[in-house]
Amino acid sequence: MEIKINSLFKLILLFSITMMAQENKNNLPYYEVPEYYSEYTVGTVVARMIDGLGFRYRWATEDLRPEDLTYKISEDGRTSEQTIDHILGLTRVIVNSTLKISTDFTIEQAKLTYEQKRKETLDNLYKSSQILQKAESLEEFQVNFVSKRGKSEYPFWNQLNGPIADAIWHCGQIVSMRRASGNPINSKVNFLQGKVRE
Repeated sequence: MEIKINSLFKLILLFSITMMAQENKNNLPYYEVPEYYSEYTVGTVVARMIDGLGFRYRWATEDLRPEDLTYKISEDGRTSEQTIDHILGLTRVIVNSTLKISTDFTIEQAKLTYEQKRKETLDNLYKSSQILQKAESLEEFQVNFVSKRGKSEYPFWNQLNGPIADAIWHCGQIVSMRRASGNPINSKVNFLQGKVRE
């Protein structure tokens, strides 16, 4: 009797841990694209672009295995994880622009796990979208860099054809690489609707 109760307790505990892990996993932003904004403005249109990027990134990086992260298409190409690192850097530029602070390339970044990189990337995009959807003008959100060569400044136009477009491009690369490494993206994801079919 004691063995059965022990086994039952272990089973319940395992189920609870699994459910908690699933719940935490779903606490990341962009499981689905948010509902439509009430009107088209310069801010809501750019915020929606970022929401679309967040949704694509969320599903491109969902359930990647160690062998997916180390996969690369060619010897001199980036691995999936190196591509994820690059996207993280791009989202730091995006969020810093919306926070009106410079991206400082002279500061060494802390080493992060794959899960930490993924969370920060999604949080950066979500935070940027929240700020931009309320914006009446984009002129105040300049792109500023600090590097060993000095400081540089660009208008928000460069954000569109630079970091935002570049991050979308690289999400597609992750999708291609994970397919090649035997772990294709979830087929229930509908990118046009921004939803996941049940």
